[in-house]
Amino acid sequence: MAEIVYPPVIGAALTLFRALDLKIRIEGAERIPRTGGAVLVSNHISYLDFIFAGLAARPSKRLVRFMAKKEVFDHRISGPLMRGMHHIPVDRAAGAAAFGAALKALRDGEVVGVFAEATISRSFTIKEIKNGAVRMAVGAKVPMIPVSLWGTQRLWTKGHPKKLLQRHVPITIQVGEPMHPQRGDDYDAVTADLRGRMSEMLDQVQRNYPEIPKGVWWQPRHLGGTAPTPEEAEKLDAEEAEERASRRES
Repeated sequence: MAEIVYPPVIGAALTLFRALDLKIRIEGAERIPRTGGAVLVSNHISYLDFIFAGLAARPSKRLVRFMAKKEVFDHRISGPLMRGMHHIPVDRAAGAAAFGAALKALRDGEVVGVFAEATISRSFTIKEIKNGAVRMAVGAKVPMIPVSLWGTQRLWTKGHPKKLLQRHVPITIQVGEPMHPQRGDDYDAVTADLRGRMSEMLDQVQRNYPEIPKGVWWQPRHLGGTAPTPEEAEKLDAEEAEERASRRES
């Protein structure tokens, strides 16, 4: 497919990151195959995660097609960009179409990016995840590769103001060992294994991050930060979902 939009968007993002002197460190990029399909499964802590998770595939010269909620494609500014980069819209009321589109992309040799937690984690730990990534990898007979992001939440995340022009912020992007789920596997068990690996990876990058201050909002509670605990975050998510449902009904 023609790539008119994606390369200039990456170029513009990298130019901005250089101007801001973001300290981007990519680990394990060689684990992303240079050819063929793959499912990239990333944690989700920022509205910018698709940009940084996509950078993990840049050393392999791959472009990642991310699955994102339909509302992003409906937006007058982001919509044309998302469609131009051939990302995959997800209508949560009719998810089969998105699943089918992702399977086709994988079978065509594309790398498909998935945020298995579905929404941003306010606690900066791994939320419960669904087995869709596993089912896609099995259906397309491709590897499933976990990715861990840290530092992106400092730029723009849920419940905090944007700070897109911060300078010198360290960003860690870690690519884990590929997983190869097979037909006949217990998909829920494989999903639990995936979540466990993602949790271990995230904890590792958090503990190895150049800055680990106490009492800051962008640090998880177990490392001395003031982010909500997973239980508090779950309650906030439920309240937000109820509010959205009330607005739709009114």
